[in-house]
Amino acid sequence: MNSSFDWAAGYPSRRMPVFGNNVVSTTHPLAAQAGMKMLWRGGNAVDATIAAAATMTIVEPCSNGLGSDAFCILWDGKQLHGLNSSGFAPAAWTPEYFRSKYGKDAKALPMRGWDSATVPGAVASWVALSERFGKLPFADLLEPAIEIAERGYLVPTAIQHKWVGAAGLPNLVKQPGYAETFLPWGRAPHVGERFTFPAAAKALRLIAETRGAALYGGEIAVTLERHARAEGGAMTAADLAAFKPEWVTPIAKNYRGYTVHELPPNGQGIAALMALGILSHFDFSGVSADSVDAQHLQIEAMKLAFADTYRYVGDPAAMNVTPEQLLDDSYLAERARLIDPKKAQDFKAGNPVKGGTIYLTAADSSGMMVSFIQSNYMGFGSGVVIPEWGVSLQNRGYGFTLDETSPNCVAPRKRPFHTIIPGFLTRDGAPVMSFGVMGGNIQPQGHLQTLVRMIDFNQNPQAACDAPRWRFESGLNLNAEKHMDANTADGLVKLGHKIIPLVDSYMDFGAGQFIWRMGDPAVEGYTAATDSRRDGQAAVG
Repeated sequence: MNSSFDWAAGYPSRRMPVFGNNVVSTTHPLAAQAGMKMLWRGGNAVDATIAAAATMTIVEPCSNGLGSDAFCILWDGKQLHGLNSSGFAPAAWTPEYFRSKYGKDAKALPMRGWDSATVPGAVASWVALSERFGKLPFADLLEPAIEIAERGYLVPTAIQHKWVGAAGLPNLVKQPGYAETFLPWGRAPHVGERFTFPAAAKALRLIAETRGAALYGGEIAVTLERHARAEGGAMTAADLAAFKPEWVTPIAKNYRGYTVHELPPNGQGIAALMALGILSHFDFSGVSADSVDAQHLQIEAMKLAFADTYRYVGDPAAMNVTPEQLLDDSYLAERARLIDPKKAQDFKAGNPVKGGTIYLTAADSSGMMVSFIQSNYMGFGSGVVIPEWGVSLQNRGYGFTLDETSPNCVAPRKRPFHTIIPGFLTRDGAPVMSFGVMGGNIQPQGHLQTLVRMIDFNQNPQAACDAPRWRFESGLNLNAEKHMDANTADGLVKLGHKIIPLVDSYMDFGAGQFIWRMGDPAVEGYTAATDSRRDGQAAVG
């Protein structure tokens, strides 16, 4: 399956592919090691995933926390399972609620504060995964995170960079509990400075003891409701108690003999599938991976997919088109015909109706593979922190609109449009790779770019991960990493793309983790890649 890979990494990187029978790949070494501890104790890939995810809430608080949401795609050894643990709106949220507070002409929800935070789902996802697939006691899985929160850790470079960037945002720093929790010196920590998080350790202990019940209607929930009421928020303990993760069937699209799997809406994973479906109508033979032609076609396919995704995708109950209609072969062929190989275009939505995030992945020698993502959305999320418990809340409510004609119009107990998407690759019904690329709208774009490099151009996962990325923004505007080949960039400009270079690859071009199955997991094992744009590690055993 992997014999055609070129194992010589072709791009500047501090990383090389790693190999093992058990793998945990995350954006922080302590989280990868926490996951490996569970495997060494006799746990499986799900146990490792939960331990790593819990640890990530401590070691990368700018990107996720105990108030995050989460999604998962899991291969249990026989079949795929999907888990949607994105939280819904508080029961009090309606367009009238926001217009009464922010003016009758308000169009959107606030970016920060209590009125941007939906019910958090990450902790509930840990419990659901443990109950259905885990081997070790749930409390054991949180031990590494608790230990690290109590003793502290030395802040690494990429995370510190993001921390500093957030520390200067007035709409974040003024939020209740934020500065007290994350700026304990009156500033962001320095690189290598020790950060401790005792409040989160306290919360994790109670979550471990109650298997999450303390956050979903129990003691932590009661404190959260009291905090919300004092600050003018609407979330209640009843909202938290009403939330349950949803097991779902992944959606899929065939591409060059492989099948790519994503979770169904309310997430944007369908955008990656649509782009691949459009791209399948073009032939890459005779062009190189970094050629102008290869990059242009991917960019245009991604634009078309985003045009439909932003127009039609939301909470499934509110969508007026189905994923099946958006992924229909004839519709995607119709969209593909709009692409001009010699000209960049500003595409609009078609008509398919006829008549701050962390990603981690783990795999074990039994064949179980887990693709998992959890997020606060923007850096430090809503900015709201419950100081007694160290619970920092996401700001996924910002994905809602007050436009009542939109599928993303806010409503009680409704899920907003989500950007975080785990991915999975199979071939002939057998597992091939668990993967993900974090970072807002770069996620489906990162899925597309890395998969094309591996499938069409036989680049190994680490090389595909390290390769320069572009990011479509809007219209003809495109960002490109500084190490993109100058001739490629110039060629794209000549086709009409407007490239705006950004020097900060950590903030703007995402970060990925990849585990590719080499054969029998107990014999040939896996190869793993982790993004050089982060502080991460692929730990193997």
